[in-house]
Amino acid sequence: MDSIKVFAPGTVANVACGFDVIGLALNAPGDEMIVKRSDTPGIRISAIHGADLPLDPAKNVAGVAIQALLQKYEATKVGFDVEIFKNIHPGSGIGSSAASSAGAVVAVNQLLGEPFTRKQLVRFAMEGERLASGAAHADNVAPAILGGFTLVRSYRPLDITTIHTPKDLWVTVIHPQIEVKTSDAREILKQKILMTDAIKQWGNVAALVAGLYQENYDLISRSLEDVIVEPIRSILIPAFHELKLKCKEAGALGGGISGSGPSVFMLSQGEENARKVAATMNDVYAPLGVDYKIYVSQINTEGVKVIG
Repeated sequence: MDSIKVFAPGTVANVACGFDVIGLALNAPGDEMIVKRSDTPGIRISAIHGADLPLDPAKNVAGVAIQALLQKYEATKVGFDVEIFKNIHPGSGIGSSAASSAGAVVAVNQLLGEPFTRKQLVRFAMEGERLASGAAHADNVAPAILGGFTLVRSYRPLDITTIHTPKDLWVTVIHPQIEVKTSDAREILKQKILMTDAIKQWGNVAALVAGLYQENYDLISRSLEDVIVEPIRSILIPAFHELKLKCKEAGALGGGISGSGPSVFMLSQGEENARKVAATMNDVYAPLGVDYKIYVSQINTEGVKVIG
């Protein structure tokens, strides 16, 4: 195989209470990438459609992620040409840099004959995240590569596990067309938290995981509460509290800030509820004078997918 085309899904990180440890993959939106083997050693990014991002592979998350893979593979005479079709807006909070990083390493791994497992690819994709945000976090790239819900149990050593995805769980995401940089959103976070808040957060994380395995939608709903990060970051998102309240009234199980924002996600049981939530999001945002996009999606349980 000399050429491959992949779909790399958008992702929701944090999933309310799961800051930096829980993420999920979406069916839409997602990026597409074409990666070709080359006789000329090195990495070249030939074109990026849909976003103004660096073509220099040392300054592009896809190039950095591929380079991390090749260093481990100890390949010095291989070359790759990469073309990226960006459908996930950078700074959207739904895993734009993660999609490019994840898609790149999965594609190159396929062209090399799959020397690495999908879980091993997560570490390489994390280097793209390091370039994008200054932190090599895995809560976006892990679900992008592995699909479904993922839990980062530990970073040292890296220990990632997949979590059961209830078959009737849907996601509705609204992306206000404003930019919130992950690095900026991290800077406003408190470095110390109250023990009482930590205990409540731990309980919610554990109960969310239990609810997903049990397909207990009531327990999932009760667990989608973030008492540590959301109270601070929500000030960056227009009409956040009104949006969250009205979406729950419309039938959402709950939700919160997707990644570092500005996107907001809501989980629902069933497509009908998810589309009611989308209509409510539209009602809240239409009068604000802020451009936005709304996505309704099932959980993507496959992750990065070869499409050509």
